[in-house]
Amino acid sequence: MDITGTIPSQDDVDQILALLTTVDRAQRTEDAEAFLGVFREDALWVTGHGKRLYGRDTIGAFTRKVLPGATTDTHATYEADHLLFVRPDIAVLNVNQTYLQREDDKVLDHGSPVYFLAKDDGVWRIAAAQNTIVVAE
Repeated sequence: MDITGTIPSQDDVDQILALLTTVDRAQRTEDAEAFLGVFREDALWVTGHGKRLYGRDTIGAFTRKVLPGATTDTHATYEADHLLFVRPDIAVLNVNQTYLQREDDKVLDHGSPVYFLAKDDGVWRIAAAQNTIVVAE
């Protein structure tokens, strides 16, 4: 993973990577509450299919509806690609997402989420995110 900008501390990098691990685990285990825990209350989320969600309550209603059962046949992995520290309390994380068939881990698709992160009271959370499906060339 590339890291650019002025890194506030290794702890900040570690916290951001732990946030991504939480997203990965929450998606894999269909744990909507753990997933929602990484968002600010006023977060913006754009799904991979372009649905705009404003605020953690709206993100929560959507997530609780679509996440249960979402990994029955497939699952996704999340890997940090690039982390930019815009300033000590604002960061942008680009993620490589791979959708796999559950039975044999055959690669089905790729995504390229970007998370805009804010650090409030010592905790990094997603302030805004775009989950984009990568279209094959």
